[in-house]
Amino acid sequence: MSLLVVGLSHRSAPVSVLERAALVGDEQAKLVQDTLAAEPATEAAVLATCNRIELYADVDKFHAGVAELSTLLAQHTGVGLDELTPYLYVHYEDRAVHHLFSVACGLDSMVVGEGQILGQIKDALALGQELHTAGRLLNDLFQQALRVGKRAHSETGIDRAGQSLVTFGLEQLAQGAPVAEWARGRRALVIGAGSMSSLAAATLARAGVSELVIANRTLERALRLAESLAQQHAATPVAIPPAGEDASAGAETLREGLVARAVPRDRVSAELPHADIVVSCTGATGLVLTAAELRTALAQRAACPPGAHPAEADVSLLDLAMPRDIDAAAHRIEGLHLVDIESLAEAAAEPSGAPGSSAGAMAADVDKVRAIVSEEVAAFGAAQRAAHITPTVVALRTMAADVVASEIARLDGRLPDLDDKQRAEITQTVRRVVDKLLHAPTVRVKQLASTPGGAGYADALRELFDLDPQAVAAVSRADGSARTAEPNDPKGGRA
Repeated sequence: MSLLVVGLSHRSAPVSVLERAALVGDEQAKLVQDTLAAEPATEAAVLATCNRIELYADVDKFHAGVAELSTLLAQHTGVGLDELTPYLYVHYEDRAVHHLFSVACGLDSMVVGEGQILGQIKDALALGQELHTAGRLLNDLFQQALRVGKRAHSETGIDRAGQSLVTFGLEQLAQGAPVAEWARGRRALVIGAGSMSSLAAATLARAGVSELVIANRTLERALRLAESLAQQHAATPVAIPPAGEDASAGAETLREGLVARAVPRDRVSAELPHADIVVSCTGATGLVLTAAELRTALAQRAACPPGAHPAEADVSLLDLAMPRDIDAAAHRIEGLHLVDIESLAEAAAEPSGAPGSSAGAMAADVDKVRAIVSEEVAAFGAAQRAAHITPTVVALRTMAADVVASEIARLDGRLPDLDDKQRAEITQTVRRVVDKLLHAPTVRVKQLASTPGGAGYADALRELFDLDPQAVAAVSRADGSARTAEPNDPKGGRA
């Protein structure tokens, strides 16, 4: 079996295609389950973010695997195969490992060095473990990718390039001004309470907004986020009841510093006229803010008393969702400044677009991370190749033990007068001879198998000793079951 990845990202496809191909709801789960049901694949995992969709699988046939995974991506994204194919990339074996490790380090991100991708890789692994679609290979691969990403961030200054897409988006909205100066004293509305929205809320709170409203379909989750930020920024979390209920239950008590409030999603239209900054990142399949709703909010905002908002009237909108939450028509509405995934991709592509330190320092950090990735890919490949021959070695030793047991039993029949001490000594002597004969060859074959192109040594061992393929497969299945049943690795598994 061999590792294969087929996918598309902001580097290979325009945002318009990525938006149409976005997997929402339970579509990720359906994709990996259907992949596992396909003939070429025995393991599957999907890595889906706002700017990439990648399907990983352990396949037994390269060409059949590429065709099947491409077809599955087209079926589940709803983008026709003929239209999707030009934007797909394919990585196989060590190149697939190199690709995921690079992704984990932030080298392939829209904002080079961003660290949120590690959480998304962890989520992809968690889904594969939950659905039992990730076996030994993908568990090992994704957990090691998490370790490699953490190593890159701890041993280099790659974080200087940009800690998150949120940071980059806010810098684009600030248009050259320091985010802390631009955001200070403004009112912010964050729609959604997932990982990206939570990061946006925390970033805005640190930047000094005066009021932060978190709108989410599940009020309890929004309230927990507001309470957490309240504890950090001396804020007062306030829960507003759903529309139509008595609002007095959520009366505000102001304290010095940030005011954090949680509201249900159906109150977004009521909060929108009072917001200077709006960040949206939900899993909705349709628009969360339409052009009509935005125009209505602008009209209501214009009726606010003088001084209620910053001197410049523009409302800053940051849409980090895929598919988009905010109507793209907002780009053409006076009084609005919209930054979305498409505009972020364009900004990141410019030589001076990505945030961070000087170009020289950044290039040095990237080179260091690339060296780490290359080193880790080589180590992972060697470990996998060595693990591939282990079941064959175990089967060989099991066969040898069976031969010893059989010969000792035959000896008992021919020499029935042997006492227990004599029988034990003979048995031990025979076992030592067999172990010594097998030790050097098995150690050496493991070393050879760990080198590039060493996969053939397992086949040679099976042929030379006429090992039963079913016995080798049984060891492999037992090993795979033990690995997937192990608790998640605290350094790389689920949180």
